[in-house]
Amino acid sequence: MATTPEKSKSLESWIWDAACSIRGAKDAAKYKDYILPLIFTKRLCDVFDDELNRIAKEVGSRKKAFQLAKADHKLVRFYLPLMPDDPEQPVWSVIRKLSDKIGEGVTTQMRAIARENPLLQGIIDRVDFNATTHGQRDLDDDRLSNLIEAISTKRLGLVDVEADIIGKSYEYLIRKFAEGSGQSAGEFYTPPEVGTIMSRVLAPEPGMTVYDPTCGSGGLLVKLETAMEEKAGAKKPAPLKLFGQEYVPETWAMANMNMIIHDMEGQIEIGDTFKNPKFRDKGGKLRSFDRVIANPMWNQDWFIEADYDADELDRFPAGAGFPGKSSADWGWTQHILASLNDKGRAAVVWDTGAASRGSGNAGTNKEKTVRQWFVDHDLIESVLYLPENLFYNTTAPGIVLFLNKAKSKERQGKVFLVNASQVFEKGDPKNFIPDEGIQRIADTLIGWQEEEKLSRIVDHAELKKNDYNISPSRYIHTSDAETYRPIAEIVEELKVIEADARDTDKALKEILQKLGL
Repeated sequence: MATTPEKSKSLESWIWDAACSIRGAKDAAKYKDYILPLIFTKRLCDVFDDELNRIAKEVGSRKKAFQLAKADHKLVRFYLPLMPDDPEQPVWSVIRKLSDKIGEGVTTQMRAIARENPLLQGIIDRVDFNATTHGQRDLDDDRLSNLIEAISTKRLGLVDVEADIIGKSYEYLIRKFAEGSGQSAGEFYTPPEVGTIMSRVLAPEPGMTVYDPTCGSGGLLVKLETAMEEKAGAKKPAPLKLFGQEYVPETWAMANMNMIIHDMEGQIEIGDTFKNPKFRDKGGKLRSFDRVIANPMWNQDWFIEADYDADELDRFPAGAGFPGKSSADWGWTQHILASLNDKGRAAVVWDTGAASRGSGNAGTNKEKTVRQWFVDHDLIESVLYLPENLFYNTTAPGIVLFLNKAKSKERQGKVFLVNASQVFEKGDPKNFIPDEGIQRIADTLIGWQEEEKLSRIVDHAELKKNDYNISPSRYIHTSDAETYRPIAEIVEELKVIEADARDTDKALKEILQKLGL
């Protein structure tokens, strides 16, 4: 079945209308932990129906097909223990016809599905649709019934919608939730145009291993697979091997659902990647990958020097190491570098201050020292400066840092800088990069194409002269009138500088107290 923009848009409209059926668009994001598993389960039910119909054609009836699938779960991808009174009825009707204690019934059915499918355990059975807070149901039966009815209006089976379309629509729903989630959105969502640029530049090849250490809802891993398939064209390439780790349990579940609904197979682990990365080889050492893509939370300030010193995985080499407590950006960058194989490449999104903090200041700065180490070891291939107000958790512009452990000879000793701050269109609530802008930026980065007011090749000597400031805005002025950096960027940088100053004052006071002064 051919995919069309109209079908995709229609499904997106339906999926958002279903989400809004609970309490309107304003509150929809609050209920994402209920909505996403239900839509996911509707897809599972409809696909299971299609598989039963296929078996029924061979054995003569749906009743026999149910019996065969129950006896041998390998006949279907996911076996659903939902048996309608009339085997000719859709499997989803078991959930749709719940009329009494609906929250309890949905929870029971979800847990039954998870018991039969180890791959779904912890993913769809973690939500209690009957949960209460201070004696009040979080989602009462009336609203849950409205949601189920709204979801029931469209079929999501194999013969109705391709994995690609429902995957895109599912991501659309995640994006709409991000719009309503404010600061927390950055924990699980990266703007799609940023992910597309990163993926096209990284250009993964069929069968490669790819990894996201802070995978959120899994969107960046999906983007890598999509970029590889688009490049292959009509050929059916070997799928990428997708690996991710996520700290927040609800978001980990979201990532797993996103993988399955896109019909992609990935291994998503749960836990704190910085302190306990789950992907290791048989000897316990950090596993390495062909490509790493990531958008960690910016400027994390809860890791201390002891966390770096205690590392037993050789992630923080001498000369680099601890970048200071106020921002773990370059600590994460070291983890990402350590996760690359000898020919590996990576793309990571950072606050713009990660490219410039400490440069031009008197004395030493830990963050600048780590940045210098990366430049001196010729690991930075490119830096992309993004437009402001793209991200859901900040108005600051952000950068994408591209690493390459095997730079070509002609690119050695140089870094390619792209200032794309003007390549955007105004949007509500966020700005966005249009398709032609995505293509322009990606082509520029891939080809190292110099263009006035957009891109420059800068050698290491010039970076050194500028005290290892690698921000494209320092070297490329996008217009004669633009002599000031964006206010949002300056504010973000000042926050970190102020936090540094507070830590320094605290440490100084402690020393003086010990000295009795």
